[in-house]
Amino acid sequence: MTHLRLMLEYYHPWPNAAGFHLASSEGWYRDAGLDVEITVFDPLRGDTLEHLVRAEADLGVFPTNRLLVRRLAGQPLAAVAAVNHRGMETIQTVVGRGIERPRDLAGRRIALNPTPRGVAMVRHLVAADGGDPDAVVLVDSGHRELSVDDIAAGEVDATFGGYWAWDALMGDLPAEQRLMWPVDEIGAPPYHSYLLGIGPSLLDRPEVVRTFLEVTARGYHAVVQRPEHALAVLDRVIPYFPRRLLARSLELIASTWLHQGRWGAIRDDLMQPYADWLARYGVLASGDRWRDAVATDLAGSW
Repeated sequence: MTHLRLMLEYYHPWPNAAGFHLASSEGWYRDAGLDVEITVFDPLRGDTLEHLVRAEADLGVFPTNRLLVRRLAGQPLAAVAAVNHRGMETIQTVVGRGIERPRDLAGRRIALNPTPRGVAMVRHLVAADGGDPDAVVLVDSGHRELSVDDIAAGEVDATFGGYWAWDALMGDLPAEQRLMWPVDEIGAPPYHSYLLGIGPSLLDRPEVVRTFLEVTARGYHAVVQRPEHALAVLDRVIPYFPRRLLARSLELIASTWLHQGRWGAIRDDLMQPYADWLARYGVLASGDRWRDAVATDLAGSW
């Protein structure tokens, strides 16, 4: 039995990982000779990619842009599958703030984690809608995701970064008082929100990686086909969230997992425009080398 440590992308499990959890719960990894431990990163020690680089995890889920930055720096990391085929971030605000569209953020306070990529995205979206990005007031919220309730309480006027399939579903404010714009509907370049990849511990073990990917694809297909079964597994993995929240999140996020009925494909039409965009805003030195970050001999679709 080969032990593998899979590290997820967030501070806690959420429905985006349902395919991994279902495959584990059903014993499909075990049947394939894999003892898969699913965990999350310790934020005081770095993100998933940092844990992968130190070989404290064998596989991990991470944002595309962070992988590309690290690969250009020469770190031994590689993507082997796509988890999501859409951008999931949103701009959120509430009714009554005079913000009817992204350009109205000029002169308003928007909370975000002001990473170079995050700042570039907000500026890009405001400019794409004809607004003045220099007039937007950026509020550093760090790693904390402010909710619509925080906006309604007057803490800020809007937020950037929460996901339309998760964070945006939370809060007590009635739906009719919320305004939300997924970034890929208001001018963001197309991109994979999350990729699955490997660190140095698996770079020379292709058969193990292929077996893991085949079983994982089976898990994600099964969740799409039987979401109610996956919900029972999520009740064990993240029992502290309401079932209605998990069910709605699962319904939304499942629509991002497959492309043309298959799981895992890392697509040129999502990678190249995003890499070019990251380079244009100075997040990457070059958008031409994104293929160096993909293990083409292992990547595929199932």
